[in-house]
Amino acid sequence: MCKRRRSAASPPPVRRQAVGSAVVTALPATGSRSDARGLGSGLVELSAALAVVGWIPAVLGMDRLVGLPGQRVLGLLTWALLLGLLRRESPHTRAQVAVVVVFATLVEYCFAGWLGVYVYRLHNVPAFVPPGHGLVYLAALSIGRSALARVHRRPLVTATVAAGGAWAIWGLALSPRPDVLGAFWFGCLLAFLAWGRQPAVYAGAFLVVSALELLGTGLGTWRWALVDPITGWVSMGNPPSGAAGGYGWFDAAAIALAPGLVRAAGVVRSRAQS
Repeated sequence: MCKRRRSAASPPPVRRQAVGSAVVTALPATGSRSDARGLGSGLVELSAALAVVGWIPAVLGMDRLVGLPGQRVLGLLTWALLLGLLRRESPHTRAQVAVVVVFATLVEYCFAGWLGVYVYRLHNVPAFVPPGHGLVYLAALSIGRSALARVHRRPLVTATVAAGGAWAIWGLALSPRPDVLGAFWFGCLLAFLAWGRQPAVYAGAFLVVSALELLGTGLGTWRWALVDPITGWVSMGNPPSGAAGGYGWFDAAAIALAPGLVRAAGVVRSRAQS
C-alpha cells in the first residue's frame, strides 16, 4: 500500500518548479552571452567610425594651439591613422578612399585656397585636411555597411531626411544669415538617398559631416563666407545646413570610380608578373 501510494504520487511540485526555474534562469544567461557577442561584433564593424569620431575633435582641438609646423605634425598623424585603418580594408575600399582624398583635395585647394568660399584659420589648407577627408569617408562607409544600418536602414534614412530637412528650413527661414547653399545641398542629399547605390552610406556621411562642420566652425578652424564669391548671389550658413549633400559628391565619385581603379590595378599587376 505504501509503495503503491509513493509510486502513484506525482513528483513534488516544488521540484518541478525548481527545474523550471533553472531552465528559465539559464535562458537569459545564454541570451546575455549572445547579446555580448552581438555587441562586440557591432563595435568591430563600427571601429573605423569610432576611431574617426574620436580623432576629429582631438585634431581640431590641437589645431587651435599650433602654427604651420604643428599642423604638419597633425597631418602626419592623420595620415598614419588613415593608413592604419586601411590595412584591414579590401582593395575596393582602399580605392574608394583614394578617390575621395584626390577629389576632395582638389576641391579644397580650389574653393578654400583660391576662391575663398570658406577660409581656414591660417588661410591655408591644413596638412591634416586631405587625409581627414579619407577618414570621414571611411567613417561613413563603416556606418553604412554595418549590420545595425542594414537592419534599420529605413529608419536611418528617414531620420536623416527629417533632421536635414529641419536644418535646411531653419537655414532658409530662421537663421540670422540665410542659407541658400545649404538648402541646395540638402536637395543633393535627398537625390543621393533616393537614387544612390548605398543610401545608408550617405546617411552615415550626414552624421559624420554634420558633426564635423558644426565642430570645425564652432572652434574657428574654418569659416564660411556670407555669399559665394563667384556670383555673389548665393548666401551660405556657417556651416551650410546641407553640407553632407555637398560631400555626397565625393562619396558618389568613390562608389562610381573605385571598381575601374581596382580593375586597372589588377591589369597592371598581371602584366608586371608576366
